[in-house]
Parts: sequence; C-alpha cells; structure tokens
Amino acid sequence: MTDQRPRRPDEMPPTSTFTRHSGIRPVSVTPDLVVYEMPVTETQTNRNGVLHGGAIMTLADAAAGSAAFINIPADKSNTTVESKTNFLRAVRVGDVLTARCTPLHRGRTVMVFQIEMTRGDGKIAAMSTQTHMVIDWNGKRTKGGQE
Repeated sequence: MTDQRPRRPDEMPPTSTFTRHSGIRPVSVTPDLVVYEMPVTETQTNRNGVLHGGAIMTLADAAAGSAAFINIPADKSNTTVESKTNFLRAVRVGDVLTARCTPLHRGRTVMVFQIEMTRGDGKIAAMSTQTHMVIDWNGKRTKGGQE
C-alpha cells in the first residue's frame, strides 16, 4: 500500500550537499509558504562583485523544491522542469537574500511556484517562477548528499 498523505515539515530530508555548500538554510517550511535564507559571501559573486545570478536561481530552486516536496504524498518526489527568473536589483556581499515561495498551482502531476527574493533592506532583488513535476520515487536518496 502506498502512502498518499502529504508530508509533515519534520519529515523533510536534510538539504542536499550543493544547497549546504551554497550556505542556503531553511527558515520555515509549510505547505503554503516556504522561507529559505542565503548569506551572500565573496565566493558567490560574479565579475562585478555582486551575487551571481546562478546563486539566486539556486536559492529559488531550493525553496520551490521543498515547497513541492512538502505538498506531495510521501511515496512521491519531484523534479524541476522549468524555471524563469527576473533579476531586479543587485545583492552585495554581507547581505542575506531571503526567498519566500508560495504555490500558484498544486496539481497531481505538476506544481507551479512563485518565489520572491528580498535583500536585507526588504527590496525585491529577484522574482522566480518554477514548474515542478511529481514523480514516482523508490525512497532511496543519492549517496553524495544526505538526501
């Protein structure tokens, strides 16, 4: 028999090695709102000395991935199938970027999320929309991370 109930926050697996390496940490995880933070360090900057766009997209993907994961049955997993990000303001070293992810659509096979990322001054630095596909999962996690 499969477990069709949604997951509880305490059932979330540990974050991936890449997410931890990026300094990304969960603040809160609920079915209706996921909040993650990422302190900005020198190692995450682009040639202009501000936060690299790829780091911003990594934060968005971590938040949306957790939002999808918490909203699907325990016998399923998810994968990102589309991501679009608008970069609105630069984020400087020493700042903390906060991602707030909310579901726009929670379907049986596809979920869509909006991620608003704000700087420490409260101004929006980036907006992302992601689509995640719900997939069957055998329950085994990769060896490289703690997932």
